[in-house]
Amino acid sequence: MSDVEPGDGNPYALDEGEPGVVARLRDWILLDGDRLVLAAMLSAAIFVLFLGLNALDVIAFTNDNSITRAASGMVAGTFSLVTLVVSINQLILSREFSAVGEARERLEGVMDLRREVEAAAEVPASPTAPARLLKLLLETIHARAGTLAESVEGQENEEVREAVGEYADYVRESTDRIDRRIDGARSDTFEALSASVRYDDAWQFYLARRLRNRHEEELNRGSIEAFDDLVEAVERFGVAREQFKTTYLQRELTRFSQLTILCGVPAILSALLIGFLYADVGGPAIAVDRLPVVVCALLTVIVSPLALMASYILRTATITRRTASTGPMLPGKEFRDRPFERRDGEE
Repeated sequence: MSDVEPGDGNPYALDEGEPGVVARLRDWILLDGDRLVLAAMLSAAIFVLFLGLNALDVIAFTNDNSITRAASGMVAGTFSLVTLVVSINQLILSREFSAVGEARERLEGVMDLRREVEAAAEVPASPTAPARLLKLLLETIHARAGTLAESVEGQENEEVREAVGEYADYVRESTDRIDRRIDGARSDTFEALSASVRYDDAWQFYLARRLRNRHEEELNRGSIEAFDDLVEAVERFGVAREQFKTTYLQRELTRFSQLTILCGVPAILSALLIGFLYADVGGPAIAVDRLPVVVCALLTVIVSPLALMASYILRTATITRRTASTGPMLPGKEFRDRPFERRDGEE
């Protein structure tokens, strides 16, 4: 694939949002950042917040009744969170149990997709690794966009030639951009999926069908076949990404369940320990000057399952939201120009 930088002002390109530091920080929080690191940062922020509020005399840790009531609520809340996570884990496990017929259908569906990819890419066997398979599909889309551009070089209608040529250039620029992201992926599962969710395949699918149907009378047979081949390649990419997304989300939620259980036990013990610190009739069991640091540290441990849940839900919800549409359905998409303005008298 050629090293083409995506151009600005292409009438077919969607507006992908604000560039720069804000976008990179947002993507790191929502997608790219390590979930354990993000959860640790959230927990540390809570520790600093409570300690700072205490230093500003906004809150205090000397009232025995208030602290013990809060500790009781924390124990109940942590138990509820752990129960919720167990329910999520059971839901994931329920999808793994299937009869022989259902398991055979799932396997046949995957094998049919692999055979289609092999035939389209003209390779003896499609890769098993997600990154390599998505990369192969992107290369197939890139090659078919080039074939489409070549098929209209002799087109007499200049409007059609320019429109199809700009669309083919846009497709190749998009595939080059995502291909470079996959090449720079550190891991082979999430990094590839994270790159693929940024590929606007639904928009390209819609544009291809719209251009083909609008200029069908002016296009030759080779151009029509090139459009159909490109649409099929884009469809396969969407199906493969959906399969990898489902597999990844199952693995991610399972890991989240394990980590929540591991964090839940220390969180419950910390909540009980806060109650025991104030169980003495004479007041807290430790020195008053050390009380804010100790209680804030215990509170940080208590909220760690919540911080972990927030970090994982942010990523899974973002992936699901960005790949929620099936086919040329574009909720929430915005683009700079509208390349398909209605002709005079056209409905």
